[in-house]
Amino acid sequence: MSVSSSSYKPVSHVIFDMDGLLLDTERLYTVSFQEICDRFGKQYTWDVKSTVMGKKALDAAQIIRDILELPMTAEELLAESRQIQERIFPSAKLMPGVEKLIHHLQKHSIPIAVATSSAGVTFNLKTSQHKAFFAVFDHIVLGDDPEVKNSKPQPDSFLVCASRFKPPASPETCLVFEDAPNGVRAGLAAGMQVVMIPDDNLDPGLTQEATLCLRSMAEFEPQLFGLPAYD
Repeated sequence: MSVSSSSYKPVSHVIFDMDGLLLDTERLYTVSFQEICDRFGKQYTWDVKSTVMGKKALDAAQIIRDILELPMTAEELLAESRQIQERIFPSAKLMPGVEKLIHHLQKHSIPIAVATSSAGVTFNLKTSQHKAFFAVFDHIVLGDDPEVKNSKPQPDSFLVCASRFKPPASPETCLVFEDAPNGVRAGLAAGMQVVMIPDDNLDPGLTQEATLCLRSMAEFEPQLFGLPAYD
């Protein structure tokens, strides 16, 4: 899937989305929303899911409620989905190839960070079994961070994340990893290159904008972007 490396610019910093990219939580979101939809004979399809991936929780719930015409408010849908998620989020697992890349970048002292739409409480549930893994990142920007005024596809999350490296990183020196169309747009809007690792169920038409599209993080070749190659 890779093009010749001349089309990529070298970077010095790497920023990762979390849901569906580092952790398999997108699968768990699907389980929680489908459990509610089942009661009303509705399907939480990938078409619906792809419109809300990367959005803040209440915004996502409003869109799901509106598209599927669920007989509840967005607030009720969110509250009910959160109850299910509290039960299942701690079972989140790291995605394939993630640990290898993170440890490789850490070993070579490449600054790394996370920019996620997840708010604090949800973040803690999802990462409860992976505290040591998330401790290696330079910093983590959450969805409810006061400096993040607008959620993805707006670039705020990635720009705030870049500004918190010490010293701050300029956007063109940052490489973003994303799985969601809204996240890809956010990274590009921030002036960064974006590697997209979409779920196999995502419409391929929604992957066209990314700088590079891969099937798994295990396929990533760091040297394409001027980063140290795997040993």
